[in-house]
Amino acid sequence: MSATTTLSLLSDRINALSESQTLAMTKKARELAAQGIKVISLSIGEPDFQTPQHIKDAAKKAIDDGVSFYSPVPGFADLRAAIAEKFRRDNKLDWKAENIVVSTGAKQSLANALMCLINPGDEVVIFAPYWVSYIEMVKLAEGVPVIVSGSIENDFKVTAEQLEEAITPRTKVIMYSSPANPTGSVFSEEELRAIGDVVARHENVFVLADEIYEYILFEEKYFSMGSIPQIKDRVITVNGFSKGYAMTGWRVGYIGAAKWIADACDKLQGQVTSGTCSIAQKAALAALTGDMAPTYEMAEAYRRRRDLVVGLLKEIPGLKVSVPQGAFYAFPDVSAYFGKSDGENTIQNADDLCLYLLNKGHIAAVSGDAFGAPDCIRLSTAASDENLTEAMRRMKEALAKLK
Repeated sequence: MSATTTLSLLSDRINALSESQTLAMTKKARELAAQGIKVISLSIGEPDFQTPQHIKDAAKKAIDDGVSFYSPVPGFADLRAAIAEKFRRDNKLDWKAENIVVSTGAKQSLANALMCLINPGDEVVIFAPYWVSYIEMVKLAEGVPVIVSGSIENDFKVTAEQLEEAITPRTKVIMYSSPANPTGSVFSEEELRAIGDVVARHENVFVLADEIYEYILFEEKYFSMGSIPQIKDRVITVNGFSKGYAMTGWRVGYIGAAKWIADACDKLQGQVTSGTCSIAQKAALAALTGDMAPTYEMAEAYRRRRDLVVGLLKEIPGLKVSVPQGAFYAFPDVSAYFGKSDGENTIQNADDLCLYLLNKGHIAAVSGDAFGAPDCIRLSTAASDENLTEAMRRMKEALAKLK
């Protein structure tokens, strides 16, 4: 069959879905690496640390103890209780185990919530720059993404006034991350309370708060919008273990939400994946109840790398650089290089610039267009100091050739 024929046989749903540009750039970098080219990949949002030993030991014990059968759809009772305690301790969220649903990664948690709340035509306000999968998840749920963009002058953060202007009678959900992927921006308590005041005035609007980078925080004291009493039952808080505990491959995420929302996510998950991996859940329990020192040590390393990369980026002419307050990304505005050429390649946009950096500088970055910010590129700082320093040297050298 031809490509055209096979595409016509696929559902409209899957044909309308875009490929993850983060994973696409990582694939291209691996193809060059397979040719023997030393590519420094700053494209994927994954900790470069090993999972802490006490977490791995808990997984080994679970295997030896025979924890190998189906787990309850919303997660083991002890893990859900530990998550509820974490919410009380760290986020001032008064949820019980019945309000928690454990899923196969925070990505599934987000998708579950959207599928349970969105009807065809419902609008989802997404704060931009946004994580690449948000829009595609909304499309899968047959919702309508409404993009509201924060400016680099405001550290890419959307204001309460912008949100108020974006809300219509069709608005159902507001979706954001803090610390943010791709910018590393962190909403302050004052900013989130102002946004919460807007939400409180619209009684049928829900908030999907992605807090997966909570423990990778540099400056601000962390604040969860779900702790605002007036809207607590309309905020679905999403978190997981991938970033703060270096557990990306273990695939454990969770939500805390009003019981009727948690029950709906439990019902959906029961028909899609059922319970998350039993062994991974026991590892996650050890992460929550065990020594947090490795998590804090990783966060401090990310802070040091943030300072290193931001300092080197500021030395490159033409770049506009904000200072991330969390996560492990830098998100410079590279639009000063649009329209420039090295004699072979003319840079029209951030996509072109990323390909140029990959082919000429052997650095893998991701175009900001994938995140709703076409003037920027995303650089992951989850790499060694040596690789980050070399990547910034290559980047400065490659960009200097564009005239």
